[in-house]
Amino acid sequence: MLSITTDYARDVGDPSPYLKRIGEAGFSHIHWCHQWNTDFLYSKWEIEQIEIWLKEFGLKLLDLHGSAGKEKAWASPWEYQRLSGVELVKNRIDMVAYLGADVVIMHVPADPDSIPIRKSLDELQPYARERNVRIAIENGHFPTISKLLSEYPPDYLGLCYDSGHGNVPEAQGLDNLEKLKDRLISVHLHDNDASGDQHKMMFMGTVDWERLANIMAHSSYKKPVSMELSMGRSGFTEETEMEFLAKAFETGTKFANMIEKYR
Repeated sequence: MLSITTDYARDVGDPSPYLKRIGEAGFSHIHWCHQWNTDFLYSKWEIEQIEIWLKEFGLKLLDLHGSAGKEKAWASPWEYQRLSGVELVKNRIDMVAYLGADVVIMHVPADPDSIPIRKSLDELQPYARERNVRIAIENGHFPTISKLLSEYPPDYLGLCYDSGHGNVPEAQGLDNLEKLKDRLISVHLHDNDASGDQHKMMFMGTVDWERLANIMAHSSYKKPVSMELSMGRSGFTEETEMEFLAKAFETGTKFANMIEKYR
């Protein structure tokens, strides 16, 4: 089983052509990443249509990249914006629960003492638990993440490890992941040359995939390999889209086998 992000070409607009091609390429799951950085609220009719598409193309939702919002911002110091941001996160929690998945990935501010983010997490906790959905904090500033994970239980809050974010010298991503591997509930797998976030296909850059496979094999993460890739940054175009998906499937399978080797 393998998963790939829905926004490998673009993150707004009609997702159905990409869902269709993801299914045709043999993937079993998707990481929903459309509207990941907007204030867009999904209506019940849109969510129901996505359910129809997933069934039509033989796909399942693995997890969803929630939006920290532009103006509806869950960490805003302005209360009206923060409450609007909480509403936006609840919208994604509802969407995930309806579509049969259980993880929403979110970004948090680097400030470990941010009062607004704790207030929002406190308000969202009963809402998420009622729907059997967990929030995964995506790695950015690991001291902040470690502090939050120590304050909230694993049945509510976990870690999403983004291999691109972790593959810059100051991040020390794999060292930090090793310490938090028991809280790992989601992954965004992609590569870069350590100079910045590039979302290239696995094995195209300098990520230590062997070490990451070993850590993941001994972590709490037991779900499919999930890739958050950019078609363009991986050197493919609209004309070579199916080649991109085939290569992504090939590299995802390779990495899944690496994980199994260490189990």
